Amino acid sequence: MRIVAGSRKGHRIAAPRGVVTRPTSDRVREAAFSLIGPVEDATVLDLFAGSGAMGLEALSRGAASCFFVERDRGACQVIRANLDKLRLTEAASVANRDVVAVLREEHARGRRHDLVLVDPPYEQWAKYAASLAELLPEVLEEDGVSVVETSAKVEPELPLDLVTSRRYGSARITVFSR
Repeated sequence: MRIVAGSRKGHRIAAPRGVVTRPTSDRVREAAFSLIGPVEDATVLDLFAGSGAMGLEALSRGAASCFFVERDRGACQVIRANLDKLRLTEAASVANRDVVAVLREEHARGRRHDLVLVDPPYEQWAKYAASLAELLPEVLEEDGVSVVETSAKVEPELPLDLVTSRRYGSARITVFSR
C-alpha cells in the first residue's frame, strides 16, 4: 500500500498481517478523499483504524492531527511504525482501545473533530450501528464530515445529513455531514 497524495505521496505503508484487519485500498482511499475535499488543518478521528491508512492519508494531505483508535494491539504497533516511517508522530496519537469507549470519553470531554473516519469490520456494522448513531454526532464539529466504509451491500444510516454514498467493488463509502 502507498500514500496516494500529499506530502507523503508514494511512500509505502505497512498493513497488519493476518485477517484481523482489511486495509482500505489505494483506489478507495483516493475516491474517499475526492468526496471529502480538502482536509488542511483538520482534526481527524480514525475509528477502527486498522493499518491507519485513512488517517495517514489525511495527515499527508495536511490534516493538523489524527487520533487513531484500534482494538487490535498488533494493528496499533503497525500504525505507530507507519507514523514513525512517515515522520508524522508529532501530529498523531494512537489508542489501543474499544471504539465505543473512546467515543463516550471524547463526548464526555467535549472533544469534537472535523473529520471522523469509520471503518468497522464489514461483518460487524450492525453490532456498532446504534452506538455510532448515538455518539458520532456528539464528536463531530458543526461543519464536520464523517466517512463510513462498509461492505457494498450495507447502506449505513446515521442521524447526520447524507452527502453521498458510492460503491467501489466490495466496499461502500458513505459521507455524512453535520
